[in-house]
Amino acid sequence: MTRYLLATASVHTTAAAADHLGDRLTADDEVVVVTVAEPDLDARDAGDAANVARTRLLPATVDVLEREGEPAEEIRAVLAERDADVVVMGSRRGDPEESESTGSADGDVPGSTVRALLGSVDVPVVVVPLPAL
Repeated sequence: MTRYLLATASVHTTAAAADHLGDRLTADDEVVVVTVAEPDLDARDAGDAANVARTRLLPATVDVLEREGEPAEEIRAVLAERDADVVVMGSRRGDPEESESTGSADGDVPGSTVRALLGSVDVPVVVVPLPAL
C-alpha cells in the first residue's frame, strides 16, 4: 500500500496528478487530497479540485481534507498527521492569472508552495507538469 498526498488548489492540478498516478494506483492505495483555502482566493476552485479527485483517482481510497491557511505549512502538517509516502503536486497553482503573473504560461517556474516544500520534507515530492492554460 502506498499513501499519496495530493496537494491541489485547482482542477487542472488534480487532473494532471490523476494522469500521472493513472495505472500506478491500486485498490490498496490511499490518496489524501489536501486543498488549502487561502483568504484572498476563490474557495470553489479547491472544492472543484476535490470533486475531480474523487472521480479520477479510483480504485484507490480517496480522503479529502480541506484546510485553511498557508499552503506549505498545511501540507507539512498533513504529512506529519497522515504519514504519506510521497507528495504529488503541480508546479504552480494552475490558473491563468498565476501563469501570467509569473510570466510562465508553460509552468517552467515552480510556484512558491513547491519551492517551500522541496528540500524541507522527508518524502519525495513529485511535481507534475500542468497543461498550458
